Amino acid sequence: MNATTENPSAGDEDATGLLTPAEVAKMFHVDPKTVTRWAQAGKLTYMRTLGGHRRYRRDEVVELLRDSSKDV
Repeated sequence: MNATTENPSAGDEDATGLLTPAEVAKMFHVDPKTVTRWAQAGKLTYMRTLGGHRRYRRDEVVELLRDSSKDV
């Protein structure tokens, strides 16, 4: 089992703490496919829903957003 893609305690996660690729993309002003590439490259960890969709942790996304704004 890979902790990046599967988390046995995912059901305990507060649904408001998870973001869809589209929500993350909107925050960064990029295409959702870019967010998927970031996840595949290891820049963001994700969880899979029962339907196989990626979800990103809000706190991690906000931290990445802060870090990326420091680089500008």
